[in-house]
Amino acid sequence: MNKSLAGKVALVTGAASGIGRGCALAMAGEGAALIVADIDASGGIEVCREIADAGGRARFQRLDVATEDSWREAMSAAEGHEGALHILVNNAAICIATPILEMSYASWRRQIGINLDSVFLGTRAAMPLMARSGGGSMVNISSVAGLKGIAGLAGYCATKGGVRLFTKAAALECAHVGNNIRINSIHPGGVETPIWVKMANDGVMPDAGANAIAAQMEETRVQAARATPLGFAGQPSDIAAGVIYLCSDGARFVTGSELVIDGGALTA
Repeated sequence: MNKSLAGKVALVTGAASGIGRGCALAMAGEGAALIVADIDASGGIEVCREIADAGGRARFQRLDVATEDSWREAMSAAEGHEGALHILVNNAAICIATPILEMSYASWRRQIGINLDSVFLGTRAAMPLMARSGGGSMVNISSVAGLKGIAGLAGYCATKGGVRLFTKAAALECAHVGNNIRINSIHPGGVETPIWVKMANDGVMPDAGANAIAAQMEETRVQAARATPLGFAGQPSDIAAGVIYLCSDGARFVTGSELVIDGGALTA
């Protein structure tokens, strides 16, 4: 069976866990050579091991997505090691659940930097190499929170809404210059990932035991299921399936679009 991403080189940010990990594993399964990018070296290296154990090819790249120099280093390494880049998945993000009147400016700026600045920096850094590689696909992971407001998540909503419209503008720029790069956004709903445990702890994993974190994840799963018309929380693989489609030749006529994968939450 032909693999839909065979011969492609793909970089996924935030790939050490959650949706990024799911995307990296699924894309490797479709034949892509993966650059697993994250600040979490141990988690990223473990994902590379999983890919290798399944017969795929992957390399870890330490990447601070909110830093220009880190992106320059990542692109230089991609060209030096792989010789090309065909796919970029801008996935890295944090969510801090805080009412506006209680949110510090530092928390606001941190979400802007990781969730929105990173997409600009990644797009700008990757575009020349992707063009030299013959073109390709960028997928920016937004959220249903980029399509509607959610009380207590103003910072997250602002960044994810920005990702949505930046995607459309960047897609048109690429189309106008004819560099054969397509750019689309995906908008997940309630997906079972660690971001939901981190959101009440300033965007970082709480210093709690494994049992306590497992209990919080279970509560998150239950809440997501209640809020989703299909009746269950999504998995990273559900989002990865959309990423694979948008990065495949089957989506060659799709750019500037938004793909909602939310179990019907936005239509309820």
